[in-house]
Amino acid sequence: SSTQTNPTGSVSRFWMSAAGDVCDVDEAFDGLDYMAVTFHRWLQEPGRLVFLARMNDRVVALESALLVDGGQTAVFQGLRVVPDLRGRGIAGALQKHVTDYLHRHYPQVSAVRLSRGVQPPPRTLSKYRLVAKEAIVSLCCEAVNLRAFVAELRTRLQSQAQSHSYHTVTLNQQQVETLILTDHVVSNLLPGKTIINDWEPLKPMEPNLEVLRRRGLTWIVDRELEPSAVSLCTTPYPVPYRHDAVHFNINIFSRSVASVCSVFLAQLEALLPSLHGYLIFHTYVDPELWPGLHQFCQNKANVCFFKDYWEEVILEMDL
Repeated sequence: SSTQTNPTGSVSRFWMSAAGDVCDVDEAFDGLDYMAVTFHRWLQEPGRLVFLARMNDRVVALESALLVDGGQTAVFQGLRVVPDLRGRGIAGALQKHVTDYLHRHYPQVSAVRLSRGVQPPPRTLSKYRLVAKEAIVSLCCEAVNLRAFVAELRTRLQSQAQSHSYHTVTLNQQQVETLILTDHVVSNLLPGKTIINDWEPLKPMEPNLEVLRRRGLTWIVDRELEPSAVSLCTTPYPVPYRHDAVHFNINIFSRSVASVCSVFLAQLEALLPSLHGYLIFHTYVDPELWPGLHQFCQNKANVCFFKDYWEEVILEMDL
């Protein structure tokens, strides 16, 4: 059976008591699972539906759908199945239930969008169309080593720029909302004309600006007028990888390696005063720029690569 949750219902309490079953700390997302941080926020978020699947009074799976694009699209997020029942069709059955629920209660929804961190199999690609793809540079370090890493990168960037000093601008919310909808950014920078924030793909539309406002993002560009790089960074949040581990994501929309490096460095500099513990951070860029950013991040400051090359793909399907 599957149930839609609500913020005060017994299902919410039941889910939290069973969360350890659905999200196996040791294996889920390489120890970077965000569910413990986001679940209660999801229950309160406007336009968010959360579904739980139960077998014999046990919570065995979870899926959520966020209504975006003015209610025309549902973004599927958070799919989980308990480890001992994976591979038995539970995920597919739950997603079918969610899709049927949308058909009945939200007939205006005409498409489903989702993100995946592995190359989809041909069966999936036969049902979905590929919207966008980002390559991920993954790094990790003790927070005390980040300052030396930033200093090393700053010296490298200044050396590469030679006589030209690099410049970045941190945008306020009004500047962000004006810039992100411009034809220059949408047509020239956004992958597949899609704003991707922490695995959440949104079309550059006025109704989606409210979703971005709720995320508490830091936006940095290489110049305010017609930038060649637009970046956003999530607020760091705790993850179960280690008792003191925190994780954050930086998405960079650009076609220039030099511009990517400058806004990447600026995002780290902005975070420096507030970071503690063990850091694991992912930076998402155009796949063609991954080698350049990866090379730029080579260092002697004890900052290591958390994973080798991997990708995030954005898929969409008509309902």
